[in-house]
Formats: sequence, structure tokens, C-alpha cells
Amino acid sequence: MKKTLRIVSIAFLSLIVLLFIGYIILNEKLPEGEVSPEADVLAEKMTTALNMEAWELTENISWTFRGTHFYEWDKAADVVKVRWDEYEVVLNTKTESGLVVSSKNEYSVDQFDALIKTAYDFFNNDSFWLYAPFKVFDPGVERSIVVLKDGQKALKVTYTTGGSTPGDSYVWILGEDFKPVAVKMWASILPIGGMEFTWENYLTLPSGALIAQDHFLYGSMNIPLTDIR
Repeated sequence: MKKTLRIVSIAFLSLIVLLFIGYIILNEKLPEGEVSPEADVLAEKMTTALNMEAWELTENISWTFRGTHFYEWDKAADVVKVRWDEYEVVLNTKTESGLVVSSKNEYSVDQFDALIKTAYDFFNNDSFWLYAPFKVFDPGVERSIVVLKDGQKALKVTYTTGGSTPGDSYVWILGEDFKPVAVKMWASILPIGGMEFTWENYLTLPSGALIAQDHFLYGSMNIPLTDIR
């Protein structure tokens, strides 16, 4: 028994050390940038490459996030149907209010409110992967230019208000055609600063807007969007 406990303790300590080393190696400090007209120009080039005008004219869109969360979004009415597990919530994205329209259980007022908040938080997170590049001109967003280690200029955006986690920052890495190829994140929900996800496998919607369907972390774990209609 003592030998087993000693082995378990050593393994646990080794894991802690590996996690600490990984944090030191991978964690990046948020780069500083200056808010400038140049940043706005770069942001406009990115949104133009993705056909933001067409996105704004897209009235309805549905998609599946990682195969577990399902959305039917009436953009024109600011209403989205959110489904996960046995729950189905119809949510007003502006007022953060809604209705639980499908469930196997009855709920107290507090439980009902918690489900509405869960649906709202799911939508905020999961819709980011759908259309984050189109949000760079939202109210309360600061845009600046930063220089990456390879000397390339990138677009840094900081959300000072709104959403579930205001204060988060993102650095968009653009290709030669100004479409995003990756984004580095400094978000409160992430354990490491500067985690980099790809922005790839673009789908052109019937409206003409471009949506990235795959987002790989360091070339391995993917955050896919499927059934985009």
C-alpha cells in the first residue's frame, strides 16, 4: 500500500511539474498595440475579404457546434433556438431573455433562469467561432496593430464591453488575401494566454459571406462547425 501511494504521489507531482513547465513555455504575454487608423484599415480589409456586407444581409443561419450544441438563429429578429442534451431554449440575443420550450423536467424560477443564462453563454461562445471576424467593428471594440515574432503585422481586437467575458483580446493573423488563417486568444476562460486556433476550411454561404468551418489548436484538437445552412 505504501509503495502504491508513493508511486501515485510521484506521478501526481510529475504531472504538476509538466503542467507548470507547459504553462511557462506556452503562455504568452498579451502584445501591446496602438489604436490607429491603420488598424481600422486592416480590419476593413479582413471584413471585406470575408464579405461582411453579405453577412449583414444574411437573415437566418443554423449550425452545429462540436456536435453537441445546435443553433437556429433568426438574425433579423435577434432570436436563436439553442438545443443541447434534453434542453431547448428560445433566446432573445439582445434582451438575454427567453423561454424553455422543450425539456423533460419542470423547473423552479431559479433553475429556469439558470437555463436561460446557460443558453446565452453557449450562444456567445459558440457563435464566436462562427462569425467573430465580423464583430471587429462592434461598439466597445478597440482595434490596434501588433507585430508578431516573424515581423508580420496582425490585427489585435479587445472587447471592452458586452458578451459573457468582456475584456478578452484576440490577435487575428491574416493571409495574403486578408482572410484570417488563425487567431491567438487572451480570454478569461482559457488557461494559457496566446492559445492559437486556425481559421480554415471556408464555406461560402448562399448570401456570399465566408465562414470558417474548422479551428485547430496547435494542429491537433479541432473545434468544428458542421451543418451550416
